[in-house]
Amino acid sequence: MKFGAMLGDITRSLFRKPFTEKYPFEKHAAPDRLRGQLTYHPEKCTGCGLCNKDCPSDAIELITIDKKAKRFVLRYDMARCTFCAQCVQNCRFECLGMSHDQWELAALTREPFTVYYGKDEDVQTIVERFAHPKTDEPAQ
Repeated sequence: MKFGAMLGDITRSLFRKPFTEKYPFEKHAAPDRLRGQLTYHPEKCTGCGLCNKDCPSDAIELITIDKKAKRFVLRYDMARCTFCAQCVQNCRFECLGMSHDQWELAALTREPFTVYYGKDEDVQTIVERFAHPKTDEPAQ
């Protein structure tokens, strides 16, 4: 770049407003079609398991507690999710969706990235089961 052209750019930029945004303090609305965090409606779910099969990154696990009573818990791992919305497109009963409001998903630890969706008592049962797994094998 020639010195004269550079000097002209410097002079013009001195009299312009900066293009940067004060992001954490001034937030803009997210676009309507933005793919954010997965949402789940357990009352519509039949437990078909298409979301498990169609997720390319294995970020979704549908845990069946009682199929006749339609008691399911959806384990969603945001750290593995690629936000492709393939699970949403293939869900026949429209119980999955992508939120355009919840897109700021940064955290300092991995614990907030695993989310359990379902009824509160069912989620509590699954969390306790994973926290204290039963071993049927004798210790050697």
